[in-house]
Amino acid sequence: MTIELAPLPAPVETARPRPRIFSGIQPSGAPHIGNDLGAIRNYVRLQAEYEAIYCIVDYHALTSVHDPDRLRRQTREMASALLALGLDPERCTLFVQSHRPEVTELAWLLATVTPVSWLERTPTYKEKKLNQPEDINHGLLTYPVLQAADIVIYKASLVPVGRDQAAHLELSREIVRAFNGRYGDTFPEPQAVFTEAPVVLGTDGVKKMSKSLGNAIDIFAEPEVIRKQVMSMVTDTRRILRTDPGRPEVCNVCQLHRFFGTDYEQIWEGERTARTGCVDTKRLLAERIIEHYAPARERYRELIAQPGQVDRVLAQGAERIRPIAEATMTEVREKMGLR
Repeated sequence: MTIELAPLPAPVETARPRPRIFSGIQPSGAPHIGNDLGAIRNYVRLQAEYEAIYCIVDYHALTSVHDPDRLRRQTREMASALLALGLDPERCTLFVQSHRPEVTELAWLLATVTPVSWLERTPTYKEKKLNQPEDINHGLLTYPVLQAADIVIYKASLVPVGRDQAAHLELSREIVRAFNGRYGDTFPEPQAVFTEAPVVLGTDGVKKMSKSLGNAIDIFAEPEVIRKQVMSMVTDTRRILRTDPGRPEVCNVCQLHRFFGTDYEQIWEGERTARTGCVDTKRLLAERIIEHYAPARERYRELIAQPGQVDRVLAQGAERIRPIAEATMTEVREKMGLR
């Protein structure tokens, strides 16, 4: 399979430009179901509605990943997965954060208008301090400043987020207001594009799905691996016997069925009436997950086998947005008295 990125078409004066959105995703390697349901499916949908810029944020990953070979491998795996799951380089821009290093300069400049107290109060910083107490580096504290730079360097006015993540975007808006207040109107305040992205619990049924927690379902794994992961899922802890009625509203397996078939209400009713057992519901979910991702799994393997194609798409994406980044930095330097 060959993927080529066509040059941008010449602007048409009579055409109304689409609003520009930006979103970044961590290079965590091949995604799990939580990544797809929580973000990637929306990426695919939004590329048809907006001028979409999607970035694999390897600079951000350096706050916790310190193995260069692992970082390179996981970056290419995530890029391959995004393409396999439906991102179309003809309809969106996909690139790697470090391929446009202008963003690090802008992050430093935005840091000069950002009070430290704003950064210390962020829930993500407090969470990271707990999760990696042996590696509380400066990047963890200033992560939100780089996040703001990611958005505004491309003058993106919209950011797709779930409603539970709206507070994270507010700090970027505060940083923009601080900069504009000091140096004049420069950046649009990014607005949220709310998406109905679910919070997907892991196989433990308690914590959000995460590879690092070992509670993920790997969508590109071999079928037998997916079956094993699904069969390990915690269901309704109050349902002890096969004949006990279930509570699908609290059963993680039942909740996932909503995304892999239109008959989830019948499945839920089977659980409520004990017509079906948890094992039956798990087996059905596993087979549906395997079937749903089979085409993307094949495309992913083809792309992984031909890394040069993926690298070309990423390089062309970074080149496509270079004029935007350079124009923004020229404007910012002029307003701040640099050069």
